[in-house]
Amino acid sequence: MEPIAFAGNPLDRASAERPGEAWLAGRRQKGRFLPFWRMQPLVRDGRALFLPWRAEWEGRPQVFLGLDGAEPLFAVDLGKDEPPPRLGGDFRDMRAAAHILPARDTAIAGQAKALLDWHARHGFCPACGHPTEVKGGGYRRLCPACGAEHFPRTDPVAIMLPLRGETCLVGRNLRFADGLFSAFAGFVEPGETVEEAVRRELKEETGLSVGAVRYHRSQPWPFPSALMLGCYAEALPGEVAIDGTEIVEARWLTRDAVRQWLKDEVMDGMRLPAPIAIAHHLIRDWAEG
Repeated sequence: MEPIAFAGNPLDRASAERPGEAWLAGRRQKGRFLPFWRMQPLVRDGRALFLPWRAEWEGRPQVFLGLDGAEPLFAVDLGKDEPPPRLGGDFRDMRAAAHILPARDTAIAGQAKALLDWHARHGFCPACGHPTEVKGGGYRRLCPACGAEHFPRTDPVAIMLPLRGETCLVGRNLRFADGLFSAFAGFVEPGETVEEAVRRELKEETGLSVGAVRYHRSQPWPFPSALMLGCYAEALPGEVAIDGTEIVEARWLTRDAVRQWLKDEVMDGMRLPAPIAIAHHLIRDWAEG
């Protein structure tokens, strides 16, 4: 299978050492930092641009990413309100950056974005409302008032390609750009297994009942922080009845049609999901057997 964007992070996250503040302080002195502005990583010449610490970044949110060999890597959030600082590169939207960065840089930048975004949203304790403090290099927040600990969250999302014999079903979401068709997806709700989420989502969005559900592969997706759980779902006999609110169109495609679609990228006005998305890989991996 082809590598998938945002996966394959090569860093040693040093989970045993990073809770130690003295250890982290020593790493910061010789570490390099990936700046983010408006949650966009700094990029230059097709690479994520890591820089030595700067005094003007003092007080800015920062997180420890891990060790690249012996070199400590961090990320720093430079905010969103000021004009972008001039640092010798360009701040690029994370999706756009994933199309040009090497796989390792995409994975590291995705990790950084997910962590920084979580801290930007969780500065106060949900138990008592008191401001919380960053601990463990950014992998924990502690409330000094009530002692509650809070950890970066990752939301599970079931994404599935329905199959029936030698055909698959793809759909167009109301929010998609014109012509984009993809797999179906939805958040796993409390008290659900992945398989149950697949069955519920497909029933809600397409009216189809599902038999066997087969897990295929997963993908970290830092928008803001999800884990995409890719599955194939065997659709039972029945007509497709799209919900008309989320899904506005659906089409059954043969393997041969999908192979042609993959070759041409656009077919009968239908556009494929981008290769950085797991939906693209679900479709491709099925079509190629």
